[in-house]
Amino acid sequence: MNAPYPPPPPPPAAGRDRTTLWGVLGIILGLLCCGILGIVFGYLSVRDAKRFGQSPVLGYLAIAFGVLNIIGSGILWAGGNYPIYND
Repeated sequence: MNAPYPPPPPPPAAGRDRTTLWGVLGIILGLLCCGILGIVFGYLSVRDAKRFGQSPVLGYLAIAFGVLNIIGSGILWAGGNYPIYND
């Protein structure tokens, strides 16, 4: 009547954890050039952090910097001070 519990799943492979890589890439790209890529890499960092049981702080920082980059670029563009589109 009582079936034994199935064995627990094996732990994830340690070599596939890219939490720090995605977080650092997201922060750098979010601060310097591409806010959207900062958000994407930040999301990937948070996803991997949850999957591997690590801290998602780098991912959240990358998302925040990406959003700030987009907002700042929009303000500069609306004010006519954006360096790329300055005619």
